[in-house]
Amino acid sequence: MRDFFKYLFASMLGFFLSIVLMGVICFFIIVALISSVDTDKAVVVNNNSVLFLNLDQAITERTPKNPFGNLPIVGGEEKEGLGLNDLLKSLQNAKTDDNIKCIYLNVSSPNAGFATMREIRNALIDFKKSHKKIIAYSEVYTQGAYYLASVADEIYLNPEGALEFKGFSSELTFFKGTLEKLGIEAQVIRVGNYKSAVEPFILDKMSDYNRKQVTAYVGGLYNTFLTDIAQSRDIQKDSLYTIADNYKIREPKDALDFKMVDGLKYKDEILDKLRQLSGRKKNEIIRAVSINDYLKNNSDGGSGSNKIAVIYANGDITGGEGSDNQIGSERISRAIRKARLDEDIKAIVLRVNSPGGSALASDVIWREIVLSKKEKPVIASFGDVAASGGYYIGCAADSIFVQPNTITGSIGVFGIIPNFQNLMTNKLGITFDGVKTGKYADIMATNRPMTDGERFIIQNELNRIYSGFVSRVAEGRKKSKAYIDSIGGGHVWIGTDAVQIGLADRIGSFNDAIKAAAKKAKLTNYKIVEYPDVIDPLKSLLQESTDRVKTYYTKQELGENYYLYQQMKKVVASSGIQARMPFEAVIK
Repeated sequence: MRDFFKYLFASMLGFFLSIVLMGVICFFIIVALISSVDTDKAVVVNNNSVLFLNLDQAITERTPKNPFGNLPIVGGEEKEGLGLNDLLKSLQNAKTDDNIKCIYLNVSSPNAGFATMREIRNALIDFKKSHKKIIAYSEVYTQGAYYLASVADEIYLNPEGALEFKGFSSELTFFKGTLEKLGIEAQVIRVGNYKSAVEPFILDKMSDYNRKQVTAYVGGLYNTFLTDIAQSRDIQKDSLYTIADNYKIREPKDALDFKMVDGLKYKDEILDKLRQLSGRKKNEIIRAVSINDYLKNNSDGGSGSNKIAVIYANGDITGGEGSDNQIGSERISRAIRKARLDEDIKAIVLRVNSPGGSALASDVIWREIVLSKKEKPVIASFGDVAASGGYYIGCAADSIFVQPNTITGSIGVFGIIPNFQNLMTNKLGITFDGVKTGKYADIMATNRPMTDGERFIIQNELNRIYSGFVSRVAEGRKKSKAYIDSIGGGHVWIGTDAVQIGLADRIGSFNDAIKAAAKKAKLTNYKIVEYPDVIDPLKSLLQESTDRVKTYYTKQELGENYYLYQQMKKVVASSGIQARMPFEAVIK
């Protein structure tokens, strides 16, 4: 009887705690919903204000809507982020806003790709046409941070700070040894010598083909990096190369001596300068507005009934609905179809930032672009990366815009079928047995090696899909299949090279692509509409709460090694034939 009451009270306590926990969660959700009502409310910008441009935050294609970001919900603690779309609009608005007197650029370690950073740099260069100054200050500049800061009228560094300027390096991680220790065989089938997404699982170092393209890829990024800084700082490009190659920036004074910065100052001295620029007295509080608040004043822009649809395709390509950070073929193709059937939409801009993914899902999206092009102009704008499947979905566009440091191409396909037999049988003692009604009924089984017949079938399927991929590109780019095949084979190209070989049409920004779409549609007055709709934050939280909690605790445990876990997980989850960028290089 005593045990009965013990378990009864334990159950009651557990029930009570569950009710309390659910109540707390509901409370936070209600608070978030109430606070979210004001999140899009315009802010008042006072006279003589400084625009505080903090770029040490995630910069994505679109501004995330996350009213739960500041609430203590496990897995929902994402930091504030910026969308490139809103950031570019805000800088354009600030250029003509009489209440904004200058920009204070603060950046130490930006979370953005180099093509995205170049878009921001160009927008800042355009802002300077207003004759309003940009002041950059940081205690530490990483190379990416300095790339952004170099556009400022004046760059300042903390007297005890650091400026990183050492050249680029890219390191790939290989898992062959790990798989061998675990007794797992990665059975690889691919088309294209440069399609090296599979190499980390079958080699312990880069192949000659991959080393060649990585060298070209990193070199292309570095060339743009040096060229842009040289123009902004009025320093010879060769001099910059020498400074980096010999690691000459070893202390703050070196940065000043080599004219990389304009002064070594503490924060209080920078604040005094900002007061002076904004017309404030020495002891007065600076009137400042953060970029995250200022973007709330962005209007839809444009006028008239005619519209240009911007369709964002961001992330890995997969079947189904996807998410704001994953290209689901159903969701994106539905958005394209909606834009195609809307008579008020006169042109479409497809904004792609994707390393690729499912070949089938890519083809589904490609089909909608082809149908849309028959009805109205379609312009593609490639961001940091539009490779493999990311290139596939945009290759049919009337025109393709890239940045010099956009990564694109990678026309090729592959498949990985793991063989766990050694792990299961020899290491864990697990065996398998069964019956089948056909010779190939269990094709793609992962508990045994592939047979020669199975490999032949799968290789032929990959060859067929690759041939279709090449045909799609040849048709879209108005080239021969033989030519596309000669520059395909999984080869990755930098934006400048892509234009030269005909995989892209122009070096240009996101806004350049929109202007080109308007010109082709013969529009002078138009509005921009964005598709697909951003997923409701509450719905996202409720649907993905389990995944968020898993991700949260995995990040806590793995720290900087989390990206390795992501790579392994991505391969395991990659079912079907993949059209994916051949490597995930991290530039340091």
